[in-house]
This record gives sequence, C-alpha cells and structure tokens, in this order.
Amino acid sequence: MSEALTQLGEHIQLKRPQAVVGVSIAFDELTVEVTAAQLVAFIDFLKTDSACRFSTLVDITAVDHPERPARFDVVYHFLSMYQNQRIRVKAAVREDEMVPSIVSVHPSANWFEREVFDMFGILFSGHPDLRRILTDYGFRGHPLRKDFPTTGYTEVRYDEAQKRVVYEPVKLVQEYRQFDFLSPWEGAQYVLPGDEKKA
Repeated sequence: MSEALTQLGEHIQLKRPQAVVGVSIAFDELTVEVTAAQLVAFIDFLKTDSACRFSTLVDITAVDHPERPARFDVVYHFLSMYQNQRIRVKAAVREDEMVPSIVSVHPSANWFEREVFDMFGILFSGHPDLRRILTDYGFRGHPLRKDFPTTGYTEVRYDEAQKRVVYEPVKLVQEYRQFDFLSPWEGAQYVLPGDEKKA
C-alpha cells in the first residue's frame, strides 16, 4: 500500500508542481499540502486525472494553529473508489485570507464549507450561500478556534415570562470553576461486597 501511495504522490507532484507544497505518507494515507490559490484547479485534477479519480469528497474540516502566521489548515478528505485509495489535501491560510470554494467541482462541499465557516470563521470565496449552519444566527465567535472560551460568551434559555428565547451573558460563580478530579472511590473507608475474597 505504501509503495502505491508513494507512486501516487510522485505522480501528483510531477503533474501539478505549481500547486504542491509538500507530500507525506502517514498511517497509510497520502497527505498533499497545496497552495490555497491553486486549490480549485488541483481538486479538479484529483477528480478527473485517470491515475487519481478521487471522485468522492468525504469531509472538509480545519485545524487551528494560533501560533502560526498561516493560522489555519483547511483539510479535505477524498476517496477514490476506482483506485481504492484515500487522500488528504491541506492548505495553510492566514486568518484574514479567503479560501476558494470547491462547490463548482464538488457540489457536496456546500454544507462542509458552511460548517468550517461557522466553527472556525474561515471565509470561502465563491460559495453560493455562506452562512452559519450549526450555531444560531445571533451566535458570537467560532467555537472550534483555540481562543474561544470553553464556557462561551452567551447563555441561551427560554424565558417563561417573556414567552421567547433570550440571550444573556454567561455568568458562572467561582465555585463552578473549581474542579475536583478525584474519583469518588479514592479514600473510601468501607468494604465492598467481594473484597474479603482478595486475602
């Protein structure tokens, strides 16, 4: 399997040298790093090239690296049922950079790109309907960014008196921020049934 992936990686680098930044194999899967500007043409090549034929888009996600100038890796997973192979495509982008939408090549990318926009705040240029998909329209921030607070910013609840959903700033008293990581069984001073058998 590794030999076939090595050959595929070499083929892709040979055919698309202007797009490919790097190629690696890990866990029996080929990862190709590409420039964001070449993304649409590169993914179209993966779909139509006779040696590739990655016709199935499995997923689009992102990884947040706040310490890097190119903060995000936008990650695409494809499957070739013809060649029985998988490939991962990564494009590093800055926080203020737009990623070209691949909806024209893979229409199924529509909701995946909306999810990445919602969770990470990454904008996709040329997307037909880029809006939130998992969070509420009034939601502030992007929950999968590493600088997003674990408690969030607002609390949503239904108010019986107002007969509507209300948004309030999160108010946590300090006692709920203290966590006891001890197991309830640690330090127990009693004998459980069956403990007498260990002697």
